[in-house]
Amino acid sequence: MPTASRLVAAACLVVVAFIVSSMVIANGEEGKDYGYFTVVNIALGWICGWKIMGKRAGRGWTAGINNGLTGVASLVFWGLFVQGTYEMFRLAMRHRYDGPFEALIAIFKISVEFGEQLLAPEILITLGVGAVATGLLTEIASRRWR
Repeated sequence: MPTASRLVAAACLVVVAFIVSSMVIANGEEGKDYGYFTVVNIALGWICGWKIMGKRAGRGWTAGINNGLTGVASLVFWGLFVQGTYEMFRLAMRHRYDGPFEALIAIFKISVEFGEQLLAPEILITLGVGAVATGLLTEIASRRWR
């Protein structure tokens, strides 16, 4: 059921996903084509905000901050997993793997490599501040519009 807290959580995570995706692109390799990287992350932000954060709103301020941290952590997890899976399929179409199990393991290896890009201090700070702000704004929306 649509609620204001779901809408606010989704909108906030969309903003966080857009900002962090832009920062990853800016810190990434020069001349690399990122394709639908930002669009996919924005869609994942919407889904994580709506499904994960929105239904957990309204339990208090501390729970709201924890909800924001959970939402951003799930956004990062699913972002790394989806982007790693896409990259694995791209490499699999070029016959880079000897078998299906090697390709499945490659998803996690690629995700870890992509996750290393998120360890830049400015990206970690943005994720932390975005998580707290998202959690608090979702809690405010839940209290204001019931």
